[in-house]
Amino acid sequence: MKILVTGGAGYIGSILVPELLRFGHDVTVVDNFMYNQSPLLDCCHYTNLTVIRSDARDRGLISEQLKKVDAIFPLACLTGAPLCSKDPVGAQTVNFDAVKMILDLRSRDQIIIFPTTNSGYGIGEKGKHCTEGTPLRPISLYGKLKVELEKILLDAGNCITLRLATVFGIAPRMRLDLLVNDFTYRAVIDRFLVLFESHFKRNYLHVRDVAKAFIHCLNNFNEMKNEPYNVGLSDANLSKWELCEEIKKQAPNFYFVEAKVGEDPDKRDYIVSNAKIESTGFRPDFSIQKGISELIKGYQIIRRNQYANV
Repeated sequence: MKILVTGGAGYIGSILVPELLRFGHDVTVVDNFMYNQSPLLDCCHYTNLTVIRSDARDRGLISEQLKKVDAIFPLACLTGAPLCSKDPVGAQTVNFDAVKMILDLRSRDQIIIFPTTNSGYGIGEKGKHCTEGTPLRPISLYGKLKVELEKILLDAGNCITLRLATVFGIAPRMRLDLLVNDFTYRAVIDRFLVLFESHFKRNYLHVRDVAKAFIHCLNNFNEMKNEPYNVGLSDANLSKWELCEEIKKQAPNFYFVEAKVGEDPDKRDYIVSNAKIESTGFRPDFSIQKGISELIKGYQIIRRNQYANV
């Protein structure tokens, strides 16, 4: 297929695009490389890759590129509640308006696979799994924009949305501000962490399994279309404290303690069922333990400096 990936040099895109190329798809990436990293360099030998350094909000550019593709993966995003809070105008124009523009410009036979977030569930009910039928109660601007856009996309049809768990793992466009990545970094480099809201639970997913989920949806689109799907590790609905305990098994010098300070801007505290996407045959490959092991090795190579969104 011919696929347009906006934000294709981002954290998810830097894993997904090489996989799409490996499977033989023609991929056009539009990205502004705002984080001054150099993902996709190792993909430049692929003749089926086109890279356009530009802004996903450029209507003329996107309109021209949409004439050439069968599928669109709108990944361009100011990702996370802190960054959206810091730049609400950017959040509105990139996370919402640019994707709505794609929807307005695409033809009816072009498919969209769109990543949203299970932080849209907000504060869950204790002991009760959030399913795709659970009411969405986003708290942050990031969550609210994703939830509103998901409804618009699904109502328009020929679309799949993926409510991603908190993503972790090493990627060519690295992020250290994601929870597992951050906590493991602190365990390896600082060797201590002060937790807040340590009992708050959430679900987790390796970045390579995000790419696998996109490809699974692409390969099974007709059977899965026009539905939202939770995507995460069904055995990793963990609290922050439980996550630290898992990290300590592989970083024994890690010390962590709880303090009554700080709060999650998303207020996310929930457990998630991934049964719906699992019923289509999808299974993640990477456990939380594998991800921690990978991160510990990665942190012998990188240090914090530029590897975060905020």
